[in-house]
Amino acid sequence: MTRIVLIVCAAALLLCSASAKRTAPVKVEPVIHETVRYVVPNDDGRRAHIQAWDIKTNKKLWELTVFTNRIDPKLEADVQWVFINKLTIRDEMLVVTSERGATYQVDLRTKAVTQWGPTSSPAPGAIEQPHDIPEVIKRAITTSSLARNYELSFRINRFYLRGDFNGDGKIDVAALVKQRSTGKLGIAIVHGEAEKATILGAGTAIGNGGDDFEWMDSWQVYSKDRVALEGGEKSLPHLRGDALLVSKSEAASALIYWNGKHYVWLQQGD
Repeated sequence: MTRIVLIVCAAALLLCSASAKRTAPVKVEPVIHETVRYVVPNDDGRRAHIQAWDIKTNKKLWELTVFTNRIDPKLEADVQWVFINKLTIRDEMLVVTSERGATYQVDLRTKAVTQWGPTSSPAPGAIEQPHDIPEVIKRAITTSSLARNYELSFRINRFYLRGDFNGDGKIDVAALVKQRSTGKLGIAIVHGEAEKATILGAGTAIGNGGDDFEWMDSWQVYSKDRVALEGGEKSLPHLRGDALLVSKSEAASALIYWNGKHYVWLQQGD
């Protein structure tokens, strides 16, 4: 009798353990539009991405992150993963649906990603609102001489960040950009109300980041006040202003900060 009880308990423990782990993501069927096949790898629960492949040559044309998931290190990682479970074409747009019901629209021409909402989709034929682009970005990038060589990139949400990056007490804006001629990605930083931007990446190399930030899948403002509040970090120099923390999930990260003359790169991970 005791043996039977032990077997039942062991089976129950195995079931509980199994329930704590998420099941494998569904296999999403590729969709074809014109001469391109769009594929969902579903190989990373922290970063949902799609790939575009040329049907004739079977060559990968590009890869795009649709959404990312913040992982709480205190919890089981795999139960926090979110994958894509549906891919369709609608009105020349790629429509991506997540396991949690969030729906994203990908403009196949500009690669801009727009989220429709966690549980609902717009009515057929509805016109999506364009990205809210700050006026300072429009003046310094989209309507300036830079527009000939660069365009905004919406591959990461959010596509721009605000902070006092050069430490002059005025709010600056950093925006994701793409070099038109090469497709290389990077960051444009606009100081205050200036009508010119500093380009990092997107064809202009900086530190270990190189001249293409295609590897980057997340970024955030690293406040200069954070160092002061935490009593400083030995590995960090004195920050004149806020820094940008750029990273690739579970891999490298770096701080980009103003040293009084130009922006420099400080590696934080391998």
